[in-house]
Amino acid sequence: MSVLYRPLRRRALVVSLLPLLGAVSLVHAADAPTQLEAVTVTGSRIPRASVEGPSPVTVITQEQIEAQGYRSAFEALSALTENTGNVQGEDFGNTFTPAANTINLRGLGPNRTLVLVNGRRQSDYPLAYEGSVNVVNLANIPSALIDRIEVLAGGASAVYGSDAIAGVVNIILKKTYDGVGINVRAGTTEQGGGDNQRLQAVGGGSGENWDAIFGLEIANRKAIYGSQRDFMDSLTDDPRGVAPLATAVAYRRNASTNNYIDPGADGCDAASTLYGGSVFRAQNPRQGWYCGSNEAAPTFWTVQTEKRNIDAYSAVTWRLNDRQELFADAAIGTARIYNNTRAPSWTSSRNYFYNQNSGQLESWYRRFAPEEIGGVQRNANRFLEQSWSFNVGARGSIGGSDWDYEAAYSRSRYENRTQRPGLLAGINAYLLGPQLGTRDGVEVYAPDPSRLYQPLTPGEYEGLSDRYESRNAAWLQTASVSVNGQLFDLPGGRAALAAVVEAGSQGYRNRPDPALGQGVFWNLNAGIPAGGERDRYAAGVELQLPLLERLTATVAGRYDQYRAAGDHLGKATWSTGLEFRPFDTLLLRASAATSFRAPDMNYVFATETRGYNPGMTDYWRCRSAGQAYDDCDFSGLAIDYTSGANPQLQPETAKSYGLGFVWSPSANLDFTADYYDIRIDDEVTNLDATRILKDEADCRLGQTVGGDARDIGSAQCQDALRRVIRNPADAAVQPNQVVRVLINPINAASETVRGIDLKSNLRWDAGRYGRFSARVAYSLVIDHSYRQFAGDDVQDQRNSLDSYQWRSKVNGSVTWAINDWTATLYGMRYGSLPKTDGSGRIAPYMTYNASLYRKLNDNATLGLIVNNLRDSRPPADKDGGGWPFYPVGNYDPYGRQLWLEFDYRFL
Repeated sequence: MSVLYRPLRRRALVVSLLPLLGAVSLVHAADAPTQLEAVTVTGSRIPRASVEGPSPVTVITQEQIEAQGYRSAFEALSALTENTGNVQGEDFGNTFTPAANTINLRGLGPNRTLVLVNGRRQSDYPLAYEGSVNVVNLANIPSALIDRIEVLAGGASAVYGSDAIAGVVNIILKKTYDGVGINVRAGTTEQGGGDNQRLQAVGGGSGENWDAIFGLEIANRKAIYGSQRDFMDSLTDDPRGVAPLATAVAYRRNASTNNYIDPGADGCDAASTLYGGSVFRAQNPRQGWYCGSNEAAPTFWTVQTEKRNIDAYSAVTWRLNDRQELFADAAIGTARIYNNTRAPSWTSSRNYFYNQNSGQLESWYRRFAPEEIGGVQRNANRFLEQSWSFNVGARGSIGGSDWDYEAAYSRSRYENRTQRPGLLAGINAYLLGPQLGTRDGVEVYAPDPSRLYQPLTPGEYEGLSDRYESRNAAWLQTASVSVNGQLFDLPGGRAALAAVVEAGSQGYRNRPDPALGQGVFWNLNAGIPAGGERDRYAAGVELQLPLLERLTATVAGRYDQYRAAGDHLGKATWSTGLEFRPFDTLLLRASAATSFRAPDMNYVFATETRGYNPGMTDYWRCRSAGQAYDDCDFSGLAIDYTSGANPQLQPETAKSYGLGFVWSPSANLDFTADYYDIRIDDEVTNLDATRILKDEADCRLGQTVGGDARDIGSAQCQDALRRVIRNPADAAVQPNQVVRVLINPINAASETVRGIDLKSNLRWDAGRYGRFSARVAYSLVIDHSYRQFAGDDVQDQRNSLDSYQWRSKVNGSVTWAINDWTATLYGMRYGSLPKTDGSGRIAPYMTYNASLYRKLNDNATLGLIVNNLRDSRPPADKDGGGWPFYPVGNYDPYGRQLWLEFDYRFL
């Protein structure tokens, strides 16, 4: 994408990039030709003198990232109004990739947004997001080196190839820097936890024939636990005013009736000191007595991970002459991330036993507490990561012509070591005693119930637990040659062309701990190594045709081919766009494009995996019994699953359309409005076990929780029923119990999303009262529909009470600069979300950030940043949402955060 920039002569149109989100001014100039610098804007490979083109591009500058309170590129991108989809982030439930940060443009999934750095692809995160799809991690981009971020929210496969269905994020780093700059930031949260510090250094210089830049970021952040937020540190915080059933710490169950076996009036006394002395004899009105706690659930859960990272970047350009140059850049990063998802626990529910003492089949359960294991950190998952990338090449002019070229080679690699705690196989004998044989194929024990309720010492727990480690890696390499130049004269100017050829490969590897297959750990199945590699070849061409002085057409075409294990998978895509400027202050634009996404590598190469998901819910039995999910007899289950790959998957295909305008009546005011329409076919469906169980419940009962009808004879319902394997209804033990859930990807679904984006920027000079600027952005989803199989009814995802995507987002800011002071107030409004029980929607939610900077002298600046200025809590689900009582994955519970920042530049 990079080109050797060269001035072009254009008339009557000046375009200025402003340090505001998406701010573009179109200013009428004099009749004399104005010489402008050609720039390459995301979504096109042709250098042009206007930033706005046939497709809208949002620009986020480094100044915005700082002023609006963002700590990283990820946070700035998450706040985009176009980012209407929720993601599985660092907080609750993310057991797969809590160390990775992703976004979800248009609510179409994080794997359908192409992420570039300086216009170049990056290697995937080594672990699949939600155990299924491949994504790029946005967490390791040093913000000090960011020049700007350009976001094209629409199809761009004809320019960039696969992945660009929902859009393209291009993070553009600084190319030059004079001197050395140091930035120090330290902050905390008002409610506790999350203390963080960051040191950034950036420097560079230039000579007669060279430019060089380097950057370094060192950051440290403590975790935030659910127990540190007073609105979620106990089940008694339930906004309904009635606490749900206490979290089970220890219980015995009759496996035939599923009822608890009463520990007795004083049976829980031994465990009463656990979880801060909160364990008591709790009662489930339907099932009986057990040992429970209202504080156990939030104790281990990290709502923000602990993280330590070091990231470095360096780039150099060497000019051979006025028309040729060589370039090279390299980045390296290392990170240590710690998170907790749930307490260590042991259960015999998957392997119920015959109790010789009671003469019945029983299931036992035990949840261990921080006092027993030596603190919550002893249970943390550890993610040790390293990443690196480099790019080398040459660019310049071809001979003495007006044609430019670039030849480049890029390579990147991301390595991850995931360490998780696990109970050793001896835990079974410790709690149940020795096995006394079998009875009708069922293991026989004569356990002492007091052992179940007796706390362990940290030393005992250490002897019953250990860690296992998986080693994972992903890599990518690409060689490319591109050219661009002018062709022939047209009535509106000279036609321009850009062409590119690419060849490369990508791969990944997951290697589980060999100990998992040796019976060392309790209830952990053998991990199966997975991985694969495929080659990619592509060729594309793009034409810019100024048909008239005020009418320009752009067309592009590209063909991509993937090769793996002797199979070839290819796809051609095209795009076209029109720009019409009836006046110097008005741009009308339209675009149409086809896109595709090659199947995720995890979908194609993953080996069959058998495992179990703890803490699952059998939604059909809960709803059939008329029980709320958080109080259900059939929640907290450990359910087996089998997942596998599908090498026969075909690419997802998409069509996208856009229509809009940019109006700038003056240099101080601009307004943009754009309509988008994205339609995906042959979408890969790989529902997780939770989604499958919810679909099965909907189909068996004929409707969703929100009341939408479901036809049990539809292809979607028949697929869900096939994927859930249950015990027979007349089974002597655990009738209708889920035995296993089958998961595998297929090309089946179709999805459509349509909406509008509105943006406006206003700037004015108040003389001695300073300078003001304001901006606002609004995105509204008009329609979001989904159909899992051809012939199924179309599901209204926009208005569904089962979909947790935003229907609208608004953000805006006001900045006041006077003398040496600059203040910014930034606000974000999130649209409504469904209530968990399907009874309606949770009201919209709004937060505010603020920053104040003082320029101390020409070299030094001091700043204060406050996020969530009002210390707002996330909106509560007051109708049965269950702990933690707010829509997880949509909001964060951090509360007010404060930072002090000092910036000094050595000239």
